[in-house]
Amino acid sequence: MENKLKFNNARLPLVNEDCLFQLEVENGKWVRIQQQTEYLRNEDYVSIDELPSDASKNGATYNQLDLEGKILLPGFVDSHMHLDKSFSLTTIGNLSGTLEEACINYGQAAPSFTKAEIKARIMRSALQSLSYGTTHIRTHLDFSAATAGTAKIAMNTIEAALEVKETLAPYMTLQLIPMCSYPLPAVGLDILEEVLRMGVDGIGGAPHMSANSREQIDFIFKMAMKADCLIDLHADENDNPSIRTVEYIAKLTKEYDIAGRVTVDHLCSLASMPDKDASTLIEAMVSSGLKAVSLPAVNLYLQGRQDSFPVRRGVTRLKQLWEAGVPVAIASDNIHDPFHPFGRGDLVQIGLISAYAAHMGSPADLRTLLRMITDVPASILGMDGYGIEQGLTANFVVLDSHSPDELFTLLPERRWVYSNQKWLRIAAPKTNWNEPRLNEYWDQACDIVSFNK
Repeated sequence: MENKLKFNNARLPLVNEDCLFQLEVENGKWVRIQQQTEYLRNEDYVSIDELPSDASKNGATYNQLDLEGKILLPGFVDSHMHLDKSFSLTTIGNLSGTLEEACINYGQAAPSFTKAEIKARIMRSALQSLSYGTTHIRTHLDFSAATAGTAKIAMNTIEAALEVKETLAPYMTLQLIPMCSYPLPAVGLDILEEVLRMGVDGIGGAPHMSANSREQIDFIFKMAMKADCLIDLHADENDNPSIRTVEYIAKLTKEYDIAGRVTVDHLCSLASMPDKDASTLIEAMVSSGLKAVSLPAVNLYLQGRQDSFPVRRGVTRLKQLWEAGVPVAIASDNIHDPFHPFGRGDLVQIGLISAYAAHMGSPADLRTLLRMITDVPASILGMDGYGIEQGLTANFVVLDSHSPDELFTLLPERRWVYSNQKWLRIAAPKTNWNEPRLNEYWDQACDIVSFNK
């Protein structure tokens, strides 16, 4: 069945803010993006505010919509989440609030998790993110496979994530990155090689937390080359300015000649070191073609726990990385787990937190933050055909705001999410999906994962 949509009076801040646009979608592709010379009033066009909850059943009636100057953006891209850990805070606490206690407590609790529980966490947090406009997610998955027992837990996590990825494929895209522990004995290595064959998208880890960080980085690069997959590493999530694994990661990226295929996340120690040292490392990142992801909400919460005043806040040098030419995105990281008790998978909220943390409040800064949740993370995920351009796939979110300034001030709850030729959310609360199956998935996940347990 042919699927057509037409919009008048759309505002496209990533294209041109000086005018409104007429847009057309046909069979899931943008076929027309036309600047308007004036505000258009057409009786054949229905206000998007009147789009009904059964719009998917009445597409012929509601296929011409007046956006009335509201912002339309390509679907958000969350380039770093831990979906398998989300909503675990009810069973795993963290009294000190430190990264160290979070790691210990989660590791001790992990053997008790069932595959159904892990799957429910991934499903709920992915759908919650989708409800706020995120149509693509890269998630890091716990993968401690040092013994036969822990290998089974790791495999449960991978299988749960692969099953959710397949189930949600008609609505959103998930990329899966197992976080590899080190050293891996023979059983762990066998499981990792099997997992890479099963269809995960890359290999990750946190080598800065290892006593043999260079050996772990060497191992991850060799495994990624063997599997021909991308690399995404937690790097230097520490207040200590002497923690600099990104330097060696940049070196290997150059030696293997894989610019653009390696991503480094967090980079907190950059914020603690002198400007000269930080500049040297950033130059190495640029010359090697590294991509970066900042996790401002979680690092504001976790870092500086051992400091007396003045307290270091841990958020990396976001503006300096951007101005130097490093492709840097911002992302959610953790949601309601021992690493971070808050969060909701809303990248507009993450953009606001980034604006506070990095002193990015100018009009130009706000437009940069929009790019950090859209086209930049899309490039990090290696996505082709992303954006608002004729011939590209039309996955998008309409937000109840008329400018980036208004968007980051009001964090509007009303959002219209369109993905894979379907209206998934019609401005309603996230628990009321326009797609019946999503209501079922949401309810089933919430039955298992609840704030009240």
